[in-house]
Amino acid sequence: MGKTTGGGSGKRVALVLGGGGMKGFAHIGVLRALDERGIKPSVYAGTSIGALIAAAAVGRMPVEEMARRAESLRRRDLFRINHFGMLLERMRSPAIYMEEPLRDLCRSIVPPQRFSDLGAPLLVNTVDITRGTQLVWGMPGLRDVWVQDAVYASCALPGFFPPGEVGTRLCVDGGVIDNLPVGPASLNADVVIAVDVGSSDLLPTNDIVTQGFASIYMRAATTMMHALQQYPLIRWDGPPMLLIRPKLGQDWLSFSNAAASIDEGYRKASLALQDFDAVLEQPGGVFPRRRVSIDVDRDKCIGCGLCVALAPAVMGMDQSGKAFARSPTADWSTADGEFVHHCPTCAIDIQKIERLTPSSSNPAQRGPSEADAA
Repeated sequence: MGKTTGGGSGKRVALVLGGGGMKGFAHIGVLRALDERGIKPSVYAGTSIGALIAAAAVGRMPVEEMARRAESLRRRDLFRINHFGMLLERMRSPAIYMEEPLRDLCRSIVPPQRFSDLGAPLLVNTVDITRGTQLVWGMPGLRDVWVQDAVYASCALPGFFPPGEVGTRLCVDGGVIDNLPVGPASLNADVVIAVDVGSSDLLPTNDIVTQGFASIYMRAATTMMHALQQYPLIRWDGPPMLLIRPKLGQDWLSFSNAAASIDEGYRKASLALQDFDAVLEQPGGVFPRRRVSIDVDRDKCIGCGLCVALAPAVMGMDQSGKAFARSPTADWSTADGEFVHHCPTCAIDIQKIERLTPSSSNPAQRGPSEADAA
């Protein structure tokens, strides 16, 4: 993957930028934080808007230029309903929105080169919609195609934009299978910096039906992507990972929050990077970490057992049919704790106790939590 190092450490750093619609502008703030600390990734990887911004970084677009473009982008620049196609083709229309505005955006930001000609390794995550398989452009044997074509396809959320041809393959948004491609990016890397902007704020919402088709579809897609993404994170056995999850709200399609998203990406990355040197020395695990307390409200618990099914090492059922925590405390990263979110009565309470440094935490002592480790 190359030998460019991170911050003079001599270590190979893989930067992975996840998909998340307009919330992905937070990636620009993360790049700003990395630049300030002299951390230069040896490989960039991304899905959807993460692929778009990763490609811009590989093309050496300055962070301030990225920010300017993000803050000036408007809905009409990207989302134009395909009235003609939907009128003539109806259910056979490939997408709601026209292809060309997204193509134009990719052309204006992504280097007009093949992967093999880029100055730094870039991985663009897509799904081959014909075969139903993940396809990561930029990996060995998959470099003789145009980067702009791959990035368009990675941004082509099914139903919203038509699939895109990359070489001889017909591809769509890689988030269909893997919204945060940490696995492919970790090959030959010493440390992974992963930025999740797409699924960290699955908060309850009461008016989803009144928001229309697009919002319902995006809510379902976010739920699906979150579930798919959790699997490799909670079972991570690769190099140490610094997982950054900015707090960005739930609207994937809002163009009015670009500046705030960039600032939040910068804030969260700056906090997480405080322990970066220590993370580099770890054999594995996901960081930052928090020590948390786990408590079950017995009055709320209905004894469904879902928490035990999802996290048997952490939760159990007592003789009265109520859930309990096997240990009152645990050391968790932001990748842990999915079972807490799934409790149907919100009976499980998680409280932060202290922030752990990499040297004081044990990645092997893992339970699940959505605690904000940064």
